Amino acid sequence: MDTQTAAFEKSPEIVSDTEYFAANIGEIDSAEELVNDFRLLKVALGAYGLDDDVYNKFFVQKILDEGTLTTDALANKLTDTKYKEMSADFGFGDFSTPSTKLSTFAGEIIEKYNERQFEISVGQQDENMRLALNLERELSIIANNDASPDTMWFSVLGSEPLRTVFETALGLPENFASLDLDRQVDELRGRVQNFMGDGEITQFSDPENLEKLNQRFLLMSQMQSFGVQSSSQIALTLLQY
Repeated sequence: MDTQTAAFEKSPEIVSDTEYFAANIGEIDSAEELVNDFRLLKVALGAYGLDDDVYNKFFVQKILDEGTLTTDALANKLTDTKYKEMSADFGFGDFSTPSTKLSTFAGEIIEKYNERQFEISVGQQDENMRLALNLERELSIIANNDASPDTMWFSVLGSEPLRTVFETALGLPENFASLDLDRQVDELRGRVQNFMGDGEITQFSDPENLEKLNQRFLLMSQMQSFGVQSSSQIALTLLQY
């Protein structure tokens, strides 16, 4: 993984994007200036997995301008918490001096950008591996924050990649998402309790528990693609985990 990541980060397109960002982000004073520089915005959004919003300039500017400190800020109303994370990190709407002026800021965003873009590249070959990499980063962040147990579960359900991992790993049906949200949480909590011995997200701050879930997800993903296996073969494989 380290070798592949290092090689990816040296690719011409990644080097071009990150060098431009490092050289120019310090000159940005406002959200408007950021969204009007396509190359800077590409890296900024790409660092949070929001690449598809690169042409939604008005939407992105509004999120950044409103910040995260008021309850009615747009970022706080969106189910996808990546917008809130980005707005808080850039600080345009929260502080008189944005984070773009910090000497360490460019490096922090570039690190996130490289990580996300590597996952996208992996996903072009194997989408399940991309989901597994995303799980390692995103679930540990949720597990280590100070939110309530229910809020942590709601954060998982609000993230499509995390939801997919849990639904696949726990063998949930396709219509699971149509259930009432509270019932979804109860069902997930119960199934994780049966599988892990603990029904709460906080347990995934432990890398060993995170790895156990990831292995289960990859195993179940493979089994879904191997539809020709008999039920006895599947049961035998499951007993090994």
